[in-house]
Amino acid sequence: MSFFAGSVRTALVALALVAVAGAGESSAQSPPSVVAVALAKEIIIAKGTGTGLDSIGPSVIERAKSVYLQLNPSLSRDLNEVAAKLKLEYAPRFAEPLNEAAKIYAAKFTEQELKDILAFYKSPVGKKVVVQEPVIIEESLSGADRWAQGLLEEIGGKFKVEMKKKGHDL
Repeated sequence: MSFFAGSVRTALVALALVAVAGAGESSAQSPPSVVAVALAKEIIIAKGTGTGLDSIGPSVIERAKSVYLQLNPSLSRDLNEVAAKLKLEYAPRFAEPLNEAAKIYAAKFTEQELKDILAFYKSPVGKKVVVQEPVIIEESLSGADRWAQGLLEEIGGKFKVEMKKKGHDL
């Protein structure tokens, strides 16, 4: 299992798609304005990826806890207490990934573009995109996996035929 799982992975995939979509030449000034960053945060939240970014910090604490729990399962109670304490202590830092993502996002678009994007995500069709996009991505990845498996079987058969012609049985 990877370090980042579940909603964190989803958030990172969504942000990667945003980065690809905005990878063209930026028309925004660098560094982005406070207004642009605020708009970008609103977009990230409207897209539903803010929650995944906010969960990275607590996930790191849980991952560290699980490592220590594997080393000594009898420490479960104390490790849970320490994890709860650390979540409170580090809570102010948990917004850092969202802030950084917003800065990156804001650097790719002008303030007007960000306003337009936000308006889209607040519209009925934008809200539908937020709901349907993860489903579309998952179904697309599953379809690509099935396609690749079929292609692998087809190509594997071709390898066997061609190698047989050369006197080799695979």
